[in-house]
Amino acid sequence: MKPMLPTLTFESPNRPGWFYEVKYDGFRAILDWNKNGIELTSRNGKSLIPQFPEIINFSLENDVKFQPFLPLQLDCELVLLQNPYKANFSALQVRGRMKSAAKIAEQAENAPCRLMVFDLLELAGKPLNTLPFKKRKDKLMELFHSLEFELLANPSNPQLLQPVTAYEDFMEIWEKVVLFDGEGIVAKNGQSPWEEGKRSLQWLKYKNWKYVDCFVTSYDKTNGYFFVSVYNGNEIYPIGQVLFGFKPEEKQALGQIIKQNMKSSDQQIIYVEPAICLEVKYLELYENQLREPHFDQFRFDLKPENCTYEHFKFGQKNLPKDLEITHPEKPLWEQFHIQKTDYILYLREVSPYMLPFLKNRLLTVIRYPHGTFGEAFYQKNCPDYAPDFVETQIADDINYIVCNNLKTLIWLGNQLAIEFHVPFQTIYSKGPSEIVFDLDPPSKEDFHLAVKAALLIKEVLDQLNLIGFIKTSGNKGLQIYLPLPEGEFTFDDTRLFTSFIADYLITKDPDSFTIERMKKKRGNRLYVDYVQHGEGKTIIAPYSLRGNEHGGAATPLYWEEVNVQLEPKMFTMENALNRLKKLGDPFRNYFYTKEIQPFAPVLHVLKQGVEKKR
Repeated sequence: MKPMLPTLTFESPNRPGWFYEVKYDGFRAILDWNKNGIELTSRNGKSLIPQFPEIINFSLENDVKFQPFLPLQLDCELVLLQNPYKANFSALQVRGRMKSAAKIAEQAENAPCRLMVFDLLELAGKPLNTLPFKKRKDKLMELFHSLEFELLANPSNPQLLQPVTAYEDFMEIWEKVVLFDGEGIVAKNGQSPWEEGKRSLQWLKYKNWKYVDCFVTSYDKTNGYFFVSVYNGNEIYPIGQVLFGFKPEEKQALGQIIKQNMKSSDQQIIYVEPAICLEVKYLELYENQLREPHFDQFRFDLKPENCTYEHFKFGQKNLPKDLEITHPEKPLWEQFHIQKTDYILYLREVSPYMLPFLKNRLLTVIRYPHGTFGEAFYQKNCPDYAPDFVETQIADDINYIVCNNLKTLIWLGNQLAIEFHVPFQTIYSKGPSEIVFDLDPPSKEDFHLAVKAALLIKEVLDQLNLIGFIKTSGNKGLQIYLPLPEGEFTFDDTRLFTSFIADYLITKDPDSFTIERMKKKRGNRLYVDYVQHGEGKTIIAPYSLRGNEHGGAATPLYWEEVNVQLEPKMFTMENALNRLKKLGDPFRNYFYTKEIQPFAPVLHVLKQGVEKKR
């Protein structure tokens, strides 16, 4: 069966009566499941089962659940899911070329691919392709609900068949796709049928293009491709070739100019000196070449030396186009080869995971305008020169920055704000949005005390059925978070719990823990600062860097990682990024947990205890 295909559009497909889905970058696949078994077929009619056995294995493991709905036919994208809005096409290509059965089995176990299901073509033997898209999508979501499967895309979920949500609000999904650096969206007319083998105007693909300023170096006479490059230092760095996007007159004029100004030529290629600058849009860099490049416009305002690899690197991460990054080569850490470029790109990479913890919170930053080996200062007040897109909120006569979007985060990074500290409540909260235990040992050598305290607290949380999350402080300690529903509790309520935990730790191990506020009386014990969790106090945000000598990052952890082998110095900028790519985000269910955290019954018992003491 040949699948229905969307038509590429360069205009926003925001239309009444249309729906919008994430466009995942993978292999198009049709899953057929009937009495003869399961088939998983590519767009070209090739079986995908030998290369991706995990999909069939997962399906068969759930055979009993599926039986009432067979025969079944699903339209899907086979992907290696990187985050809820982006698939890793490069890694999928590598997987698709594997020949060794043993290696395929190993990858299927350690890095399984998923079927992102976006259409239902047959259910219990009944064809649905003539139904309107909206009805097919409703039936698809009902199917997944009946199977007791999760309905949201999640790269950490072992469920290898996941449905693709259809959004009615274009901007809601588009902003997420841009933030998570996804490929784009597919817009679908709610009344459209599924038409086999047709490239339809009822489905439109709208891509999240990246842009690069580059110059032409040669022209292929045999196929019409223009080869483009940028300068990496003084060297010409080839980045690919472009054919599409030109109007006929633009392509003809460019070809003519090249022929008139050629440096040399052979039977196939005409070579020219760098002179003609173009803006090219593309999806991503794949094997050091632009993927799906399209000419966008001539850049007569640029000289070839303006087309640099540094700008190209920024463009690959889809930074806000109208935000200038100043002095990108500035070194930030004395011991490491970390430049401002690297830091800005780090913020861009972690922004989907960091921004939710900054959203609607009064921000205090520590800025290092001369790098971390220079003088630092705290900044609470928004400076007068801040651009209009920076949101602010006045509290206690201070005009705080509220970092609610990527553009503000990158602007702050360009100001060399390295540390991001946030309060325990939002600007709309009537009380604490979470409880945080800051486990700060007396020295780096005493980090084992933070581990010991964390594991003891985890035992209590498990006994009380409370859900906690843990991260490094980026310095020498650990921090435990208990997300709370908004507006239900006061800081007096949470103080009952933090003091209860502090008392528990001291009772359990008085030689390791103390609530003594005077440092000289603490000895080598870890100070359990239950008072720190209060209104107006702040904590370092998840994924924020620290200005210390080892370039620490406040890194979310999985609880099973918290043991005596844990070493805080290993959690750096590079490590935090690698963990996200390989392990996912340990805080991914944080905001969902706010709605189900069973804190009220625990608080009720603590209050009863206080009443009895009176």
